[in-house]
Amino acid sequence: MAQETPPGTSHEKQQDKEFMATLAKGLALLGSFDKQRPAMTLSEAAKATGFSRATARRILRTLAELGYVAQNGRAFSLSSGILKLGFAYLATQNWIEQASPLLRQLSEEFHESCSAAILEGAEIVYVARFPARRIMSVTLAVGTRLPAFHTSLGRIQLGFLDDAEFWCRLRSLRVEAYTPSTITDVQALYERVREDHAQGFSIVDEELERGLRSIAVPIVDRSGQAIAGLNVSTHSTRTTRNEMRERFLPRLRAVAEHISASVA
Repeated sequence: MAQETPPGTSHEKQQDKEFMATLAKGLALLGSFDKQRPAMTLSEAAKATGFSRATARRILRTLAELGYVAQNGRAFSLSSGILKLGFAYLATQNWIEQASPLLRQLSEEFHESCSAAILEGAEIVYVARFPARRIMSVTLAVGTRLPAFHTSLGRIQLGFLDDAEFWCRLRSLRVEAYTPSTITDVQALYERVREDHAQGFSIVDEELERGLRSIAVPIVDRSGQAIAGLNVSTHSTRTTRNEMRERFLPRLRAVAEHISASVA
């Protein structure tokens, strides 16, 4: 029988004697639960991961015993125990605790939404969020993921990658048009990200959703590498791009620089 490989596992990792394939499979199965699949039967879990039913069953029973998965009849779903992993990450990132009151203050000052997110692959993950008004059709909260290449929070962090890593991440996804303004030409995306990096901020204007306009700046560590991004988002009818540069950018930069100065 051919050996099952966890989704996303590279050939190099498969050859690494220190790599624990069983652990990777468990994490892959946990990651297969999402908004479209909040609960799955054993067969559905096997299909979602590409594992055999026997492998999926062993993993699910182990995760249930550990308190990360709950079973209701034939269906399995994530349990509240999974939150321990997410909160453990947040608790180890001291900059998030420092950024939260500053973002809240910015949100109240501008009467707009302010957020912080980290870059993970070709996506951003929100780690702090203070909404002032409902802008997007989807609800954004801590843990929400969005495409990095079409968000200001993503582009401002993507600019810190070298060319090889940048193109690796870009080629790993299918670029699609979310709105008529979405940049879908990969060379144009590359150039925009590099331009944003050079100027130190990124503005994304109705590329992810109609009416959504945002501006972001990076948080950097002592080595000058981006660890996250901060942004202010607004509706395009309320604030022009020039107003974002003149009004939002100085304050947003000041907050980012304050946080960056304290990052270990």
